[in-house]
This record gives sequence, structure tokens and C-alpha cells, in this order.
Amino acid sequence: MKRSELFFTLILLPLDLLALLAAAVTAYYSRFLSVFTSVRPVIFDLKIEGFLPVALLAAFVWLAVFAASGLYTARRISIAHELTRIALACSTGMAAVFAILFFSRTFFESRYIAVAAWLLSIAFVCAERLAVRAVQRSLIRFGIGERRVVLIGQNRSSAALDAFFAEKHRFGFHVAAHFKTFDEAARHHILGLKKKEEVDEVWLADPEASRGTALEILGFTEVEHLGFRYTADFFASAVGKSVIHTFAGVPVIEVQKTPLDGWGAIYKRAFDIVVSLVLLILTAPLQLVIAIALFVESPGRVFFSRLPGGEKTMRVGAGGGLFHYFKFRSMVRDAHKYRFDPSFLKAHGNLREGSPLFKLKEDPRVTTVGRFLRKYSLDELPEFFLVLIGRMSLVGPRPHLPEEVALYKPIQRKVLTIRPGITGMAQISGRADLDFDDEVRLDIHYLEHWGPWMDLYILLKTPLVVLFRKGAY
Repeated sequence: MKRSELFFTLILLPLDLLALLAAAVTAYYSRFLSVFTSVRPVIFDLKIEGFLPVALLAAFVWLAVFAASGLYTARRISIAHELTRIALACSTGMAAVFAILFFSRTFFESRYIAVAAWLLSIAFVCAERLAVRAVQRSLIRFGIGERRVVLIGQNRSSAALDAFFAEKHRFGFHVAAHFKTFDEAARHHILGLKKKEEVDEVWLADPEASRGTALEILGFTEVEHLGFRYTADFFASAVGKSVIHTFAGVPVIEVQKTPLDGWGAIYKRAFDIVVSLVLLILTAPLQLVIAIALFVESPGRVFFSRLPGGEKTMRVGAGGGLFHYFKFRSMVRDAHKYRFDPSFLKAHGNLREGSPLFKLKEDPRVTTVGRFLRKYSLDELPEFFLVLIGRMSLVGPRPHLPEEVALYKPIQRKVLTIRPGITGMAQISGRADLDFDDEVRLDIHYLEHWGPWMDLYILLKTPLVVLFRKGAY
């Protein structure tokens, strides 16, 4: 681990302590503000000298809870996960303090100070952690704390990583070198970079690399004390979380399909119902305006819900079952038939050729209003109805056509485990720019690592991706 990372990991402990004490002191003095005393006069006799030892003891209890919650791990975690852990840890810490007071039969004289200290501690610690991250990112711009990476592999994954780190410096990775294969020349170059202290990690960015190649690079990094990472192949993405059992002295690994089972499924469905209903109400005026604009531009149906022959448009849902799919119409009449027209395909091409999907960058079938709707994904607003009635979910893999799903590889059909979603990991990670295999890997990762906060994170990030139109066609 780099020295700067160790420093910032170590400094979090005293900074958290100061933030907790600041929250406690602020809560104490705020009780004496006229805005509160006019509502309820102060009737307790708690001096600051007597309050500080209690606050200090409580702060140390909270720090222990923070440590148990993984808030002092040296491993980098996302901002959303860190802030979530802080809120949960502060709540747990407050509960622990109340339990100690209860069992020690100690009476605390002000409920307001206790509640205010709890809420302020969340705010203060979150602000402190965000400030630390801001300092880290500022230093990274000058190369301090930056991790120098050597990429091995020449494919879409390696090219995407190279371009991503070149553009997104705030993530703290810099590609020091990029090699097609791990041969003797690459080994010699990496050793030269290490001698000049210009490399920290080696990344195998080739999901199709042989086991022998992966083991060779792993052995090299262990000998040279370099970090090692690799992009997951389909099997690694598919197995997800696992549990090891022992039967007759033989270790047996059970692959857990998804946390979206049992209470996870119940929570997700309840969340979908509540949020989709709220969004339907909020977007109703906008949907009415869109319907009028579509009808004025081209009188007829405003929804894309029927094929040229009159059959219902179908999509593949959970478990491989079909459901009637609809959204706002964004193309000319009978646009669906052109995807099977050889002359049309020859003239305009298919960006997803070689995969089960069909995509045109400059699609001539899209109308003027439809192009605006697609630009901001407004054509998908009616999908909230599908979420409400249980055909789709707010977050999940995208719903694909039956003829597309028919071309899936067996491992790719794993994405049909749950309901398709309006948005998902693939949509916030590149949308139409993603290779289909990468899209499936992201969806499988979502399946195996789902959590309520992951859904919330994806939903909050989706509008930003749409506004900046990343990967939108």
C-alpha cells in the first residue's frame, strides 16, 4: 500500500473523534438557543464540564462501532457505501450508548441533546469524510497517491480501461504502460518501471486469457511485490458469492444465485410499487405533453406496443417468460420490419453485429420528436406502468426481444433470473457504448451483489447519465 493511502487511513481516526466531539458540543450549546428555549425552557442542570466526559466516552464507543463497520478499512470503497455505513454506524453507536446508560442505571438529563448529537454526528462525520476525499483527489491531480498500472491485453476491455483512466483522473489510477501480451519484453519493461518506482500494479485486462498466462502474471507480481488485478471472465462473473461446505472431509462450494430471494425480493417489489407510483404521478403532466406532441407530428398511436402485423410487442421477462411491452413511439410506422431488411442493414450497418442485439447509431427510422425523447430517455416513461403491475422493475437488466434472447449463450441467460429493469448497472456504466459481453457481466454482478443501497445508487446516478447523454443513441 502506498504511504499516502496509509496516512489518510490513519488520519481518519482522530478526525472522526474530533467530528464526533464537535457534534456533541454543538448539540449541547444549541439547546440553549432562544429558538428552542422559547418552546421548552431548560430545566436541567447539566454543565459543559460534566457533559464533556460523557461525550468523550460516547465518542470512543462510536469509534469502536465505526471500526466494526469497516469504516477504517484501507480498501477503497465508493462514496455512497461510505456515507451509508456512517449513518448506520452512528445509529448503532447511539443505540449502544443508550444501552450502556440503561444497564448502568444512569439518567441523561436532555433527550434533545442526545437526538441532536446523533443527527449532527452523521452530518459532521460525513462532511469530514467528504473533505478528506476532496483533499485526496486534489493531491492525485499532482500525482500524489496515484496508483501506476500496467495493462496486459488488447481488446475492448483493455481499451476501455485505458481511455477511462486517461479521462477520469479522480479515480487515482494512471496507466504507465500497456502491452498486448505478457512476454519477455513486457516483463523486462515492467521491471524497469519498478526500478524507477513507476509501477504499483499489473492488470490482466483479457477475460479470455489462458489459465497459464494468468498464473504466470500472478507469480511474477508476487515475486516482484506488485499488486495484481484481472477482469472477470463469464465464469467468475457468474459464480458470484459462494459458501464453502464440508462433507466427508471434502470442501464443496455452493454458488449462491442472488440475494434477490426471500426478503430481498419482497423489499424490492415493495420499493418498486411505491416509487413507480410516485413517479407516475409526478410525470403524468409530462407524459400528456409527449403524447400530444407525438400525435400532432404523426397522427395515430402514441405508444409503441404493436408490430407491423398487429401482434403485441413482447419482451422477455423474469424466468424467460414473455410480457406485453410498450413505451412512447419514437420511430416511423412499421419500423420493426427494417431490422430484418438486408438492403437496409447493408446501408446503415448494425453496431452490435456479432451479438444478439441490434443497434444503429444514426437510426433513420427515428422521428424528430422521437429523437428528442430518446436523447433524454423520455420515451421510456410509460415503463413505470410496467413496474407498477409487476412486469418490470425500476432496476435490473434491460428487457430484450425474444429473437435476441434466443441467441444468448447459456451463461448469458442468467440475467433472466429477475425482472428486467428500466435502468441498471449497464445503463449507468456506458449504455449503448458497452460491448454486449460487458453488459452481461455488469448485470450478473448486480444479480450476485444486490443490496437496497445499490438500487438507490443506480437510480440516483441514472438522471446524471441521461443528462450528459453518455452512450445514448
